[in-house]
Amino acid sequence: MPISPDPRHLPDFTRRSVIDRHMDRLDSRGVSRRDFLSIASAGVAATAAAGALGLPSVAVADPGGKLAYLAWTTRVEYMVQAGKAIEAASKALGLTYTLLDGQFDSQRQLNQFEQQVAAGTQTLILHASDGSALKRVAQLAEQNNVYFANVWATLPWFTPFDASEYYTLYAVPEEFSAHRGVTTELLKAVTEQFGGGDIIGVTGVPGFSTDTVRSRGRDAAFKDFPKTRLVGELPGNFNREDSLKATEDLLSRHKSVVGVVAQNDDVAQGVIAALRAAGLQAGKDVLVVGADGTTEGATAIKKGQQLATSANSPAYFGAHFTARLFDVTHGWKPRASERLLYWRSVTTTKDNVATYLERYVDNNGVEPFDYRLLSKVLHPTDWDPQAEVFPLDIDAEWAGIPKPDGWTYPKAYVEAKSNGEWEAVTRDYKEHYKIPFFGPSPNKRA
Repeated sequence: MPISPDPRHLPDFTRRSVIDRHMDRLDSRGVSRRDFLSIASAGVAATAAAGALGLPSVAVADPGGKLAYLAWTTRVEYMVQAGKAIEAASKALGLTYTLLDGQFDSQRQLNQFEQQVAAGTQTLILHASDGSALKRVAQLAEQNNVYFANVWATLPWFTPFDASEYYTLYAVPEEFSAHRGVTTELLKAVTEQFGGGDIIGVTGVPGFSTDTVRSRGRDAAFKDFPKTRLVGELPGNFNREDSLKATEDLLSRHKSVVGVVAQNDDVAQGVIAALRAAGLQAGKDVLVVGADGTTEGATAIKKGQQLATSANSPAYFGAHFTARLFDVTHGWKPRASERLLYWRSVTTTKDNVATYLERYVDNNGVEPFDYRLLSKVLHPTDWDPQAEVFPLDIDAEWAGIPKPDGWTYPKAYVEAKSNGEWEAVTRDYKEHYKIPFFGPSPNKRA
């Protein structure tokens, strides 16, 4: 039976000398006294107190404090911007940070993961080009007690519950409604401006799970606009160079195109370049929408070259994932419904892009999030997700994708949906959401 120390006999952590003595005994590199007390209030102090009583204990701080971001390429603006946010969040949380370029190669990323583990890195963010290496990454993480979180590309129907606690999080923006929303903006404008017409799609990486979801959302929007039709699509691999070539090919096949649904904002930049080369003006002759809310995408909306994007903010992905990894290495345990999460994108057009630009682009060095306030360890009672975050529904996320032979729903996932935890987590994040995702930065002075 676990031993529960009597709180009356615990050390007096209101005294500076007591804090310093316990910080010396524990692996507390990079932790200030204020952080130590915040961690204590989150529950890890019980471990520190247990150590003082001669009971088994764990380190208060992340062993080594190293975080690595494994981006599948640095040729995509989204990952460059996410990397900057991870760096800023790491600094705010006292972590060291490394970004590694996977160069579109899953095997290279797997090698990078292995190398980082060997070098003592204890937390990693996986931003894979596909899900082929995910099971092996999860095995390595469990074998080496290394926490990782995964975004975007994954193996459909393979969840953190099929691995171990060290696969702490899979999270993505809720993309079906997001991409349906931007496509709706396009089809509505095309119908009003041209009376309808031919639309082409420039997609992402074939087989990429999020690309599949975005295509489903795009296709669903057409049902409400009978005067428009999707006449062709080609992959742009989520980067502007390939998207330029794909758009040129599609324009050569289809002579009456009035709209393009690009699968992200880098793709949209390639589309705009191809239209320019063809003597067509983006925003006038052909309307273009994208996704993600990158700097280039938001700027193109302001210039009138791009009609809309679904802004999920590269910076938010970086901030949220860094805070999660900090928390799990400092004693916090996520509930089952917190290991698969969505966050909400905002359809961004000329009507609201100024707000987005001020917060995320033209911010004069003001960080867009309070990175420490994202941490449930440092702020156990007043943490704020700073975006609309809610549990991910795997049936909605991977609808239409065949389940592997013999696949069954993870027990923890089923229990969370049946015992009220799902609703409790949804409510918890909603109640803690105070700083609007689409509004001034919490770091901006009044």
